[in-house]
Amino acid sequence: MVQKSTTLEVHVQPGAKRDEIAGLKAGVLYVKVAAPPRKGQANQALLKLLARVLDVSKGSLEIVRGHTARNKIIAVQGLSPEDLKSILAHYPEVR
Repeated sequence: MVQKSTTLEVHVQPGAKRDEIAGLKAGVLYVKVAAPPRKGQANQALLKLLARVLDVSKGSLEIVRGHTARNKIIAVQGLSPEDLKSILAHYPEVR
């Protein structure tokens, strides 16, 4: 059996009022998290939100690049690129 996996490019805004998906722009998912960017708190909030939205376990997500940056690459296990695209199609394009 072939393990499905894909990557997702994410732009994170820490310190927002609430955790939410702001939308998509040029293939990048814009996400707001309430957690501050200290001691990995914003990264943990990001992974928790993405796990809920994508309906995968938090262990299926890994930050591949950008641990200390706002722009990150997230590896997603258990979803094909097509699965990911169909889930994210529900979110609006942001300007």
